[in-house]
Amino acid sequence: MISLRNLRLARGAKVLIEAATLQIHPGWKVGLTGANGSGKSSLFALLRDQLHPDQGDLDMPPGWVIAHVAQETPGLAQPAIDYVLDGDAELRRIEAELAAAEAAHDGSHIGELHARLHEIGGYAARARAASLLDGLGFLQADIERPVSDFSGGWRMRLNLAQALMCRSDLLLLDEPTNHLDLDAVIWLEAWLRDYRGTLLLISHDRELLDACVTPIAHIEQQKLNLYTGGYSDFE
Repeated sequence: MISLRNLRLARGAKVLIEAATLQIHPGWKVGLTGANGSGKSSLFALLRDQLHPDQGDLDMPPGWVIAHVAQETPGLAQPAIDYVLDGDAELRRIEAELAAAEAAHDGSHIGELHARLHEIGGYAARARAASLLDGLGFLQADIERPVSDFSGGWRMRLNLAQALMCRSDLLLLDEPTNHLDLDAVIWLEAWLRDYRGTLLLISHDRELLDACVTPIAHIEQQKLNLYTGGYSDFE
């Protein structure tokens, strides 16, 4: 459970959130709303341990894996599908350890690593990455193209796919439908409904919020309040 107790969050001299007490239970899908500059992105930074509260406490479950969408994508020669696979950090770690174990002819460790790969669905990971790219509008011919071939908008789709590839406990999405066409938005709605972790979603897309989240956490006049029901109920 994510727990905020009497939390105060400021950026410089500007207080964004004051005396916030809130609990978000595992598996909840929460829409985070508020005016631009109200503190939504700063709250995400707090959850990612990039900011610290000025007062009060934030408690997070130990060991939770947190996924978010990177805002920049370097012009890599790496194939798009391999870039997406990088979103699963444990998969990549096991693959590296497995290569080292095979080079060392360490049969026992090789067996252990293959067992762990099976547990995390590692043998189907490439197919899962390809499915994410397909859902976000990439053609089959695109998935082996280098990241550097894609425009900025398509690179943001790659970043979104990489975040979805992560087997996360907490998924933080900030305006994920930017750069998406209608088909990709509809696909993302369905994906998020099936997501089994905890979701915090910032979006100005009312239909996406109605389709994917309940309750709503709203920031207004430095107060963070939780409202039951969907976005239309809150509005």
